[in-house]
Amino acid sequence: MVQGEGAAEQGAAPPGASAQLERLVTLSMPYGKYKGRLLADLPSAYLDWFARQGFPKGEIGRLLALMHEVDQAGARALLQPLRGGAAGIQAKSVSSPR
Repeated sequence: MVQGEGAAEQGAAPPGASAQLERLVTLSMPYGKYKGRLLADLPSAYLDWFARQGFPKGEIGRLLALMHEVDQAGARALLQPLRGGAAGIQAKSVSSPR
């Protein structure tokens, strides 16, 4: 590898990736059947449904798509350490354009 190549080329996470993962364990679903449930705790079937129907626009859609990828990769356990950092923080809702 040539010195000076970017971190992204070396397999590092893109900037802000850890912040996005943290949002999965601190933000709750703002509407629907699972309103109030943390995005990281949404059932696989619900995430699959969004993947088939289309994710909503905006931040909530991007976060749901990210959670779907985490779920499909079998990597939910990787969110557990982030939950420790979020202890005592009340779940926040994300507004979404309808």
